[in-house]
Amino acid sequence: MIMINRELIRLKVVQLVYAFYQNEGKTLDVAEKELTFSLSKAYELYKYLLSMLVDLKAYGERRAESSAARAERLGTKIGGLSPDRQFADNKLLVQLADNKALGEYREKKQEWPEEPAFVKKLYATMIESDLYQAYLTKEDFSYEADRELIRKLYKTYVCNNEDFDSLLEEHSLYWNDDKEIVDSFVMKTIKRFKEDSTAEQELLPDYAAVEDKNFAGTLFVETLKRAQEVRQLIRENSKNWEFNRLAFMDVIIMQIALAEILTFPQIPLNVTFNEYLDIAKVYSTPKSAGYINGLLDHVVKSLKKKGELMK
Repeated sequence: MIMINRELIRLKVVQLVYAFYQNEGKTLDVAEKELTFSLSKAYELYKYLLSMLVDLKAYGERRAESSAARAERLGTKIGGLSPDRQFADNKLLVQLADNKALGEYREKKQEWPEEPAFVKKLYATMIESDLYQAYLTKEDFSYEADRELIRKLYKTYVCNNEDFDSLLEEHSLYWNDDKEIVDSFVMKTIKRFKEDSTAEQELLPDYAAVEDKNFAGTLFVETLKRAQEVRQLIRENSKNWEFNRLAFMDVIIMQIALAEILTFPQIPLNVTFNEYLDIAKVYSTPKSAGYINGLLDHVVKSLKKKGELMK
């Protein structure tokens, strides 16, 4: 399993091809470097989100120690389970805190001024949640229960958190659109940890192989180089529509999809179709996916009939 997969690569290419045409002064070389940087920021976000779980653990640790010190000063005992101590001692969070790869990232990471307040607020939300209270009530503190707790808390309070999304966007314009995909990889990483995982447990690599990294650059460059050829195909097959009446984002999505079909014969057509239709559902109009599907299908049949496509 990898972090920067082809789903994310295609999404980034759509975003940056669109931006390229909106900024006429940008050169291809500059745009390609921006793509590489954008993908690296997505991987940074992955490590940042895992690191935030360690920040939550550290905050729980400080609260637990503060409560214990206060009780000692007053000569009283803390009765029952300490929610803060139980959170700080969560077995998965302990593994993340000890993880060598994540530790290397945390050594270089710079804290934002808003971070402590956000971590405090998120921690309070989690610790007071029905999810956490149910976990304490069951008193099942096995590794599996601890890991599942963190997975559920993350899914419930970090995914689709508008305040957090706004905070991320303030610090990197690249991160807001990436978060939904990156969240899914954080969840998968949580599930990959086992009770016997050591500090050497590997996080997801950025790319599976050089081929995937090359796929990003090649798809981006070929989309722009083949623009005239591909747009002519779209014009010829735009039934009942004038080319200049098509939504610009629809044209971009079809342009990239056709560039992929023509450039990468080894990628099955249904894979390319499905990936770009999913992107259209998010980034374009409600009816776009159906129209794009029909037009791409028409272009492919036309190319096959001419013997210009052998898929």
